Order: sequence, then C-alpha cells, then structure tokens
Amino acid sequence: MSIYQHITSSKKNNSKLFAILIDPDKQDNNQLTEIIKKANDAKVDLFFVGGSLLIDDRLDQCIKTIKENSEIPLLLFPGNAMQVSNKADGILFLSLISGRNPHMLIGQQVISAPILKKTTLEIISTGYMLVDSGEATAVSYMSNTTPIPYSKDNIAAATAIAGEMLGLKILFLDGGSGAKKAISTKMIKAVSNQINIPLITGGGITTATKAIENCEAGADIIVVGNAIEKENGLISQIAEAIHNF
Repeated sequence: MSIYQHITSSKKNNSKLFAILIDPDKQDNNQLTEIIKKANDAKVDLFFVGGSLLIDDRLDQCIKTIKENSEIPLLLFPGNAMQVSNKADGILFLSLISGRNPHMLIGQQVISAPILKKTTLEIISTGYMLVDSGEATAVSYMSNTTPIPYSKDNIAAATAIAGEMLGLKILFLDGGSGAKKAISTKMIKAVSNQINIPLITGGGITTATKAIENCEAGADIIVVGNAIEKENGLISQIAEAIHNF
C-alpha cells in the first residue's frame, strides 16, 4: 500500500494520523535520535522532513538517521526545489495556493519536476495553505506571500475547493513554523466541510487537547514540529490522544 493509499484509507475509516515535522537544521544527532526513539515507541504515523530555509546542508544526513532507526514512512516537506532526496519514501509536492507568488505556485515545481521524475519517491501533490498565525513566519517571508487572514474562513474554504478541483490530492492548512496561535477550529471545519480529499493541519499545536480539537474539526493528519523540538515528551501524549480519537 502506498503512503497516499494509507492516508486515504485512514480518512475513510475516520482514523486520524500523527506526523512529526523535523527541520534538519534544528536538531543535533543526539536530539534527533531521541525524537526518533520516542516516535517509534508512540507509533507515530509519519515523519515530514524539511524547512523554509536549510542552511547546514543536513537534509540527507537527517533522512539517513531516521531511516536507519525507524520504519515510519518519511515524506519530504520541501521549502524549495533544492530540498529533494531519494533517500526519503515520498514527497509532498507543494503548491502554495494561498499566495499569489507564481514562483511558489508553479515555478519551483517546474524546476524540481524533472529531478523528481528520475527518483523512486512517491509524489503526493499537495495544496499548501498558509494562515496568519499572529506574526510573520519564515515561510511567509521566504515565499514572499501574504497568509490567509486568521478569521477569513470563507477565503480558506474557497481556496480549498479550488485546490481540490485542480486535482490536488491533499490540502495542508498551516500556521507556519513558530506560529503564535493555532488555526481556528472554525476555519478547519469550514475547509473540511467543503472537500473530500485529506486535510493536514499544523502550526501552533502545543498540546494533546489542541490536537484533538483539530481532529474534531475535521483534520485528518495533525502535524507538530516546534513544540516537540522544545519538549519531546509531547510525542507520546499527542500520539495517544490522536490514536484514541
């Protein structure tokens, strides 16, 4: 079964999934190994690996460390066309549909597509929707785009509908790395009610309670990154909550 088939099957059965987002620049090898161990113990469903800006050229090494120590499927979550590695299992082939920067809508994709075609990676076309989280984030700055306003649920819903109609396989509502506040459950519901494809939510999720609120609102995959970097003990708490939903 492919990763995408697993995701869609889980959605059909109303089984929520938990993904850990790893920024290769933010962990040394000891920290990463500890996160991997806790993820294995908690039966985390997915690893996402990538970031808006990678400076230390640790992407391949990070993926290698994860694959050597875990069988959890690993998807690239690329901030640009350079973040491609055949060591991963697949890639969220992102199009920033919430913005109006053509380079992030199709430009980066044109650059990376010929490279990806030569790999064995599972390609999952993903509509990435950035939502205002209370402050400027790395992704809004690096992508040169304006996020969807926090309370504009109708804009988020219309954007999601368009993404599904364009043939995207997954939608990702994200507040961005270091988000001050999580996306409102009202917006998640507004989006979820209008689409049939899987919905990922991330950004500002710092507790198991908040993760469950996102699940109740209609999210199919919950992604946590920053909070786990600060306190990896959250992995077991959030995993247990999501898997018992």
